[in-house]
Amino acid sequence: MTALELPVRTGPERSRALWALVDTWNVTRRSLTHYRRQPVAIIWQLGFPVVSVLLYGYVFGSAMKVPGGGDYREFLMPGMFATTMTMGFMNTAMAVVTDSGKGVIDRFRSMPMSPSAVSAGRGVADLVVACAELTILALTALAIGWRAGGSPPAAVGAFGLLLLLRFSLIWVGVWLGLLVPNAESAGGLYAVAFPVTMISSALVAPSLMPGWLGTVAAWNPVSSTVTASRELFGNPVASGGTWVEEHALLMATVWPLVITLVFLPLAVRRFQRLSR
Repeated sequence: MTALELPVRTGPERSRALWALVDTWNVTRRSLTHYRRQPVAIIWQLGFPVVSVLLYGYVFGSAMKVPGGGDYREFLMPGMFATTMTMGFMNTAMAVVTDSGKGVIDRFRSMPMSPSAVSAGRGVADLVVACAELTILALTALAIGWRAGGSPPAAVGAFGLLLLLRFSLIWVGVWLGLLVPNAESAGGLYAVAFPVTMISSALVAPSLMPGWLGTVAAWNPVSSTVTASRELFGNPVASGGTWVEEHALLMATVWPLVITLVFLPLAVRRFQRLSR
């Protein structure tokens, strides 16, 4: 059975939920197969975060100070993990809009498949790629001297929060990919993605920013995941003492759940309303 083939749907014992899983698996396989056949895309997607780590860690790191003390590279790495997970929604949007432009989405809609399978399959595939990204980043971080000072279960929890953030932003990417008309327009979304990652605690503590900007950065959902990850990894935190920073573990769970509850239904609804 190929990635786009669906078995004949016969038999009353086949539930709708079962076929939704089959459809999701086929879409997931198709998405991952594209990476195997287009290695340049996966090299770029996995290589750019590594270059960013080396750039910020070695070029800018010597000029950076962590409030309260601590090594900047230890402070940086959880921020780079979260930045990579956040920027990943752009890869999702580009993949979806490319499929839409080539008529693949229309082909899916003409098939007797679950309406949620396209969005869910894209989400599963992107989550697999996100795990690969985190693995490569973590190995790079260990190579440059970063260490997780917390317990192994705490470190696993930190990676779980990072993947939870990525999971929630997948649906933002799917929705945007179905919303914009072409790949050129999707490229313009970087103008939105870049401030979201930069105006956060990923690279600099919000307490070092101007008052209003520091407040915006502290309440950025990315910042909650970054701060919670630093706490769990046992790395320097540099909290400014605000409520949202003091409850980073709670908000690192709440923000992704809210984003998912908003954008997952929007993505599925947008797919259902696409013109034939």
